[in-house]
Parts: sequence; C-alpha cells; structure tokens
Amino acid sequence: MFALLLGLSGCGKKAAAPSVPPVPVTTAQAVIKSMPLLVEAMGSVEACNSLEIVPQVSGQILKYHFREGDEVQRDALLVTIDPAPYTEALHQAEALLASDEAALEFKKSEALRFSEIDTNAVTRSDFDRTHADAGTQEYKVKADRAVVEQARLNLGYCSIHSPIAGRAGAYLVNQGSVVEVNKTALLVVKQIEPIYVTFSVAEKHLPAIRAAQQKAALTVEARLPGVDAQLRLGRLTFIDNTVDPSTGMIRLKGTFANTDAFLWPGQYVRVSLILGEEPGVVVIPARAVQTGPKGPLVFVVGDNRIVARRTVQVGRLAGEEAVMARGVSPGEIVVTDGQNKLKDGTVVTAEPSTPAATNGVPGAGEPP
Repeated sequence: MFALLLGLSGCGKKAAAPSVPPVPVTTAQAVIKSMPLLVEAMGSVEACNSLEIVPQVSGQILKYHFREGDEVQRDALLVTIDPAPYTEALHQAEALLASDEAALEFKKSEALRFSEIDTNAVTRSDFDRTHADAGTQEYKVKADRAVVEQARLNLGYCSIHSPIAGRAGAYLVNQGSVVEVNKTALLVVKQIEPIYVTFSVAEKHLPAIRAAQQKAALTVEARLPGVDAQLRLGRLTFIDNTVDPSTGMIRLKGTFANTDAFLWPGQYVRVSLILGEEPGVVVIPARAVQTGPKGPLVFVVGDNRIVARRTVQVGRLAGEEAVMARGVSPGEIVVTDGQNKLKDGTVVTAEPSTPAATNGVPGAGEPP
C-alpha cells in the first residue's frame, strides 16, 4: 500500500517547462541630433545637352571615326561622308569662276577703250552695250563666287564634327549607307557632365522651397534605388513657372557635377531636396519602425534584455532615418532587425547595428 501511494504521488507531479532561448536581434540607440528638413520625391536623370547628328549633305558614309559609346570631345571628327562628288563640284565651280573672271576683265577693258575713243568714232549704242556687258559679267562673277563658296561648304560638310563634348550613342545607320541631307539621323551625342535630375513636388511645398532658396542655394541629394549608400549632391537650379493644374505638382531640376558618370540619362532616382536643418530631434533607424493595428510601433530593449512593444508617433522620415515625435527617448535601445519573432516580454540577445559606411566615391561630396 505504501509503495502504491508513492507511485500515485509521483504520477501527479508536472514536468518542468523547457526554457526558451533568447531571440537574436539587431539593435540601435535613439540619439539626439540635427536633421535636415527634406522634401522627397522620385526623379529622372536627363542629359545636360542632347544633340541628334544629321548630315548637311547627302552621300555615302565613308567612315565612322568613333566607337559606339565613346566619349567624344567638342569638334572631334565623328563621320566622313564620301567627298568625291563635292570635290568635283567645287572644281567645276572654280573653273567656271575663273572663266567668267577672265571674260569680265576683257569686257571691262572694252568698256574702258570705248570710253577713251572720240565720241564721233563710236555710236552711242555701242558705247552703252560695252558698259552693259561689263556690268552683266560682273554680276555673273559674283554669282559664280557664291556657287564656289557653297561648294566649299558642302565639301566641308562631308566631315561631321561633334558640336559638344559628350558620350556618343549607337550607330543609327551602318557605315557604307547612303544618307539624305537634313533627314537621316546618324547618332545622338549626350552631354552627361554636368547632368540634370528632374523631379516634381506637391505645390504645398513651393512657399517653403522659395523661402529657403532666398536664404541660400539649396542642395539636392540623388540616390539610386538599391544603392542608397552612394548618394550624389547637386544644386537646385530650376523651378518651373507653372503648377500642373491636373496634378497639383510643380517641376524642379537639380544640376549635378557627375564627374564620375555615376548618374546616367534615363535612370530613376530618389531625390531629397534639403531646405534647412531641425536641431535637437530624437532619431532612430527607419527600419526600427513597424506597422501595428494601432499605428507605428517599435520594440524597446530593457536593461534585462526583455523587449517591450511600444506605440510611437513618427514626425517624418529622412532617408534611412526616422525623426520621432513621440514614444522614444534619447538613449533607449530599439530593435532594427528580427521584429517578426518578438512580442512583449521576449528575451533577446542583441547585436548593435553596423554604422553605415562613409561614402568615399568621387563626386559624392560637395554639390557643384
């Protein structure tokens, strides 16, 4: 009976609950610092200058003097059109001019002789005819000189030079093709240094932008999506003179030095227009802010490594950082990665966030 009672009492004991291991997370500390006042938008990169090269004479493309995608300098030789027909035309025009100039000299001397002869020895009709012939021949020589000049221009047009420094595009017609004057596009040259970024912002931002611009030149930041560490700085150089009534947006443009050709025509970029600075605000990484049923929230790590879920209010986002209006105090530790495994009371093992690497890429520093 005693053994039976011992067995029954042993069956009534509950097994100890297994211990839950700490959840590994990444954390960052809330800090107080000055933050730029930003207007953010999406923008597109545009060439500073884009020229379509079209021949000024018709003929066969004799040679391309560049490779597709090459950088070309101003006045660099790009294309040669077969000059043979235009060389021959120039020779013919020069020969006709020489012949007519010789005829002009003869007719001038004839008119001079008739002027020196006694008026009784020549008729008035002959006298007037010789002077008229000399005058007519003089106009003919002037016309011949114009033809020669045009022939020289046409011969010069057989050598096509780049009107700007920039980057050459693809061949639009093949070498050996016959092209038409002022019609066939040969290539496009784009100037990408400096370069423009065009973007649009809501009209409600316009008064603040104009007020800030009167105090100092405004800086524009451009980031490629997915390459946030490599931003480029430019200057706001254009505000359109009209708000689009259909969208309520106004177009702006920033100019970037682009000495390293990081920005490329046609790219889409994230744009931040910096209007000034807001001092003494609480800042945490934007990725620490999650969306909950009651709005934005963060997980705060206590001294005992236990996390608490807390509803917060975000003042604004500035790039990869969030300016906090309420809910986080300076010095508190927030979780930036691993939130999907957390709830109130979870014990964590935390590693601090790795600071963003300083961008040492050329062209990423001071705006132009």
